[in-house]
Amino acid sequence: MMHIRSAVSIMTWNWQQSDWPRFTWDRDALSRQEQAFLLSGGVLVGAAKHLSPEDWDHVRVEAMSEEAMTTSEIEGEMLNRASVQSSIQRQLGLAIDSHKVLPREQGISELMVSLYSNIEQPLSAEMLFEWHRMVMAGRSDVAALGSFRTSAEPMQVVSGATYAPKVHFQAPPSTQVSGEMSQFLAWFERTSPSGAEPLSAMTRAGVAHLYFESIHPFEDGNGRIGRAIAEKALVQGLGKPIFVGLAHAILAHHRSYYEALEAANKQNEISRWLAWFAAITLEAQTSTIAMVEFLVEKTKLLDRLRGKINPRQTKALLRMFKEGTRGFVGGMSAGKYSTITAASSATATRDLNELVALEALTRHGELKQTRYRLRLASGVSGG
Repeated sequence: MMHIRSAVSIMTWNWQQSDWPRFTWDRDALSRQEQAFLLSGGVLVGAAKHLSPEDWDHVRVEAMSEEAMTTSEIEGEMLNRASVQSSIQRQLGLAIDSHKVLPREQGISELMVSLYSNIEQPLSAEMLFEWHRMVMAGRSDVAALGSFRTSAEPMQVVSGATYAPKVHFQAPPSTQVSGEMSQFLAWFERTSPSGAEPLSAMTRAGVAHLYFESIHPFEDGNGRIGRAIAEKALVQGLGKPIFVGLAHAILAHHRSYYEALEAANKQNEISRWLAWFAAITLEAQTSTIAMVEFLVEKTKLLDRLRGKINPRQTKALLRMFKEGTRGFVGGMSAGKYSTITAASSATATRDLNELVALEALTRHGELKQTRYRLRLASGVSGG
């Protein structure tokens, strides 16, 4: 989707209605999902305790990189994963390299580090302005950089041809934005775990995302910042600095994401939106748990194999784990093993067969089609 401005108003939006912004929903309908979210959060915290400091650093970099990549891809921006990871590692003090990083990759990486380094810090206009400067890094076409929009023309979210655009949403005029955002920030603080009117994690995150997107306070970048706000609410609700990976799940359902938002911006009874958001959040949490369990399995497997495998085999296994839960496209082969370790074809085949015998790998296929995948107790088998 893209943003354009038009003087035409076609209907009454949620912010134009008398009950705005007093959102209502079926509070009992989400109780089961809320409980599942908290229970899974406990599983994630427990699994993370088994990670070495090195593996926890890997989780941080991988989770933030994935969120940066996917939240940008939702908006049609394809970033270089290596550049994003390099930028995040530098900011966390984990690596210093000369990898070239473009401004937009640097900016979204800074947003992720800022988000997860300041989870408990109250959300403020100043924080949002800083996030906006990060998201808009390298952009010269945004007039209101690091500030709320000021144009006199309405902000609309549209799609379709310019001669017959479909208006999905029209935001409040810029003259109302400052006041609307003051109310929003006060609501976000009031509904926090330590606030006067605390809301459960997924409900607060879902309402916050819709509330923010309905105001659409910035000239551009609202989607990325709105998803960061939802992530902040989710992690605050868990009470632990654990990653959720919301954008990754939203990207997998990006069409229904926009459809759900469009349906929700026409009224302030938002039960259907919150049900959709809860399902996506649980899906995101499941993916994050799988990633952490994958790294726990890595530690267990390497400990079991210590003293039983040679340096080539260790190097290859580490390279396979580096590919994450998705693994090598097509699985590990003798040819790939030779490339990674500089071993001859015969040595590669022998090393791989030894790893199968040690129950570190599983073998699939025959002859030139033989492929190998990690053998893990969790059932996740990156290859």
